[in-house]
Amino acid sequence: MAPASSSAPAFEYAPAPESRAVVDIAPSYGLFIDGEFTEAADGKVFKTVSPSTEEVLSEVAEAGEADVDRAVKAARKAFEKWSALPGAERAKYLFRIARIIQERSRELAVLETLDNGKPIRETRDADLPLVAAHFFYYAGWADKLDHAGYGANPRPLGVAGQVIPWNFPLLMLAWKIAPALATGNTVVLKPAETTPLSALFFADICRQAGLPKGVVNIITGDGRAGAALTAHPDVNKVAFTGSTAVGKQIARTVAGTRKKLTLELGGKGANIVFADAPIDQAVEGIVNGIFFNQGQVCCAGSRLLVQESIHDELLDSLKRRLTTLRLGDPLDKNTDIGAINSAEQLARISALADQGEAEGAERWSPACELPSSGYWFAPTLFTNVTQAHTVARDEIFGPVLSVLTFRTPDEAVAKANNTPYGLSAGIWTEKGSRILAVANKLRAGVIWSNTFNKFDPTSPFGGYKESGFGREGGRHGLEAYLDV
Repeated sequence: MAPASSSAPAFEYAPAPESRAVVDIAPSYGLFIDGEFTEAADGKVFKTVSPSTEEVLSEVAEAGEADVDRAVKAARKAFEKWSALPGAERAKYLFRIARIIQERSRELAVLETLDNGKPIRETRDADLPLVAAHFFYYAGWADKLDHAGYGANPRPLGVAGQVIPWNFPLLMLAWKIAPALATGNTVVLKPAETTPLSALFFADICRQAGLPKGVVNIITGDGRAGAALTAHPDVNKVAFTGSTAVGKQIARTVAGTRKKLTLELGGKGANIVFADAPIDQAVEGIVNGIFFNQGQVCCAGSRLLVQESIHDELLDSLKRRLTTLRLGDPLDKNTDIGAINSAEQLARISALADQGEAEGAERWSPACELPSSGYWFAPTLFTNVTQAHTVARDEIFGPVLSVLTFRTPDEAVAKANNTPYGLSAGIWTEKGSRILAVANKLRAGVIWSNTFNKFDPTSPFGGYKESGFGREGGRHGLEAYLDV
């Protein structure tokens, strides 16, 4: 249901739900080890629920240390033959996986929306095309590693232990698995406990593609399974995307070992709008920057820095735009704002928003009716924000935007860099020279100009400072999986 507003359209959109019938979710799933689904050694299971309805979708095996060990041993056994294959042969498997993902994209999009809570138009139009594109891209690299700039005959590392988050379950899987396989490594991957289903469906895709047993292993469970995987002595490479706190713990765990490590952690991205920016275009970029995937994005533009002279005009336009966003059933193709991923995440967002209000920032949300079941949070703006406010410092990981002002480019840079994070930033101006001058001073791994949240498999992604280190995507993403 669209928020009520005098500027809202005079007509209502008819419901346009995507059919759940295209995906068949089994009542229970095991761990995927050595090409087969198997129960956890101790028989433990957990339930995964749909965030929009709180409906139990399936029961999933909960891996323990013994299961992690089994998976790593299977990956180690498979490594010998997989790494010995010519790159062109490995590429055939990746191309096959990419094509199957395309063929099953509607099924996978519905599954991801059910398990994650994000709108179907995002999973269908953004996530799934990018997932397939990453496998296609790295399939192309598999037989060209000698020409990647890392010396002649670069060698794979061995077994990669990969832990991914719940905000982009299938896309983060692709970011991790595609370069690992292209470079000749084998994989043990642990998806987030709140979104395990698309990884388990991917396991079925691996079998459908004829991938040799043990090359990809999927273990489901909570943080204890992830900790066991990253600490396993026979894992050669650890890749983690998630919170800064967990990333620091993983860094401590692997310190002193020979494991190679990449971390993609939290962010508090600045979206900088100069006075000469096209207002309507900037507003669309701001909305995409913070309300895409309900703001549950590491590189979200959660701090809006607006030049003082256009502050009022831009805020009026932004508020008008927010009244037209449609919050509700994620499977409805008209929905812009879906459900928050879990009750735990909703509680965190709510607590930080309440704290922002208590500290004196001015809170505003468009009038909108939240569904009675599921986990929901209305799009929210905070104005009269200073750099001392919690909402301007802490990563909220929700649909909450903090608005600050600046007068000069130097002030904008100083405020943008005044954060322990350094993952992303956006610059809005019609002057190309200003874009280059400001971007050169920002300490952020990814900087967008006159757009936001645009991704491509050929482009590297990663952060500075507490946003982690290492790069994923592009030629740069190969290095983390090669002995160079």
